[in-house]
Amino acid sequence: MIIVRTIAELQKKVAETKQQGKTVGFVPTMGYLHEGHLSLVNEAKNHDDFIVMSIFVNPLQFGPNEDFDRYPRDFERDERLAKSAKVDAIFYPDVKEMYPRELSSTITVHKGVNALCGKSRPGHFDGVATVVLKLFNIVQPTRAYFGMKDAQQVAVIENMVADFNLSVQVMKCATLREEDGLAKSSRNVYLSDEERSEAVQIYASLRQAISQIEAGERNPVMIKDQINDLLHSKTTGIVDYVEVLAYPSLNVIELIQGEIIIAIALKFSKARLIDNITVTV
Repeated sequence: MIIVRTIAELQKKVAETKQQGKTVGFVPTMGYLHEGHLSLVNEAKNHDDFIVMSIFVNPLQFGPNEDFDRYPRDFERDERLAKSAKVDAIFYPDVKEMYPRELSSTITVHKGVNALCGKSRPGHFDGVATVVLKLFNIVQPTRAYFGMKDAQQVAVIENMVADFNLSVQVMKCATLREEDGLAKSSRNVYLSDEERSEAVQIYASLRQAISQIEAGERNPVMIKDQINDLLHSKTTGIVDYVEVLAYPSLNVIELIQGEIIIAIALKFSKARLIDNITVTV
């Protein structure tokens, strides 16, 4: 595994790789790696020959009340984990390498950001889209791998790729889960024992919603109401949102048809958990 800190060096390595007829898989991260990131690497290795992982804490996606400087960083640990997962190259630039001057152009995301988590983070997905477009242009990957745990981010990136006719293939990877179905998250450690036992109801309510749709339910309001009722009755958490939207547009729908996403955010005392599931009707 090599560690690359400059754009020029990475582009040279990628060009040499492609000249050998190899495909390039790309896993973008902000570091502080966990099982979810490593599962993306494993999936990339099933499809591509040379795996590039980026580790870059992107200042553009942090709002004024979000502390960029306090975001967890541990490159030595990340390096060990990436090496164990058999990543071929880590792209580890600093902010000056990625943004050597004040940007004269950025991406503004117009659709799909006023729902789900985007409602409380104005401008966040503009920063995400801008850095991902920059990374795509630097790495020139065959495929890029993203976890569906953050389905809104995946939707924004899918829409950007379509809007700008980018050649990269976006690979949507299933959410990594505990044996009882709870989506794996670093936030799970902040749950009390009681909250941890209740948290399984998030995925259970999503599965119940899918069963109702498979049985013929097409009214999104009915699905939302039933999820809310289950979470209120079986957990002590506070429902932040329950949404049934078109995917990947994230538009409000009156009838369940085509590809949709059912998404939940539930607040416990010290952790806000998100989960979702997509289905095509």
